[in-house]
Amino acid sequence: MATKTPAPGTTRTTLGAERAFLLLRTVFTVAPIAFGLDKFAGLLTDWDQYLAPWINDLVPGTAHEAMMAVGVVEVVAGLVVAFAPRFGGPLVAAWLAGIIVNLVTMGEYYDVALRDFGLLVGALALTALAWDRRKASA
Repeated sequence: MATKTPAPGTTRTTLGAERAFLLLRTVFTVAPIAFGLDKFAGLLTDWDQYLAPWINDLVPGTAHEAMMAVGVVEVVAGLVVAFAPRFGGPLVAAWLAGIIVNLVTMGEYYDVALRDFGLLVGALALTALAWDRRKASA
């Protein structure tokens, strides 16, 4: 199998980093927007079940209204990743950290919390690549 020669001035390492950056930027744009919009449509799951009771007691309104607010934040986070991944990556990572705390304090959904931890690490990887990418273009 023949390997493709990188463009002049581009090493295989930077080519791989660029591909990783584009993959992570795409997933952290699309996924938050899709999940955020689904907070309104409810096609994927009953999102209200994932809200810890103590958080529900803190926020005004019902669990459903709180999850709709979560949906708005998720859509905004996805858009920030799309347009400014250096800032969107940490925003998504912080958001995922909050979701993890919410799930772990419920004493349930540890599998989802572990998955979200992996996503958090991916968001931090996106952040690192975005900052390196900016330095390389400066």
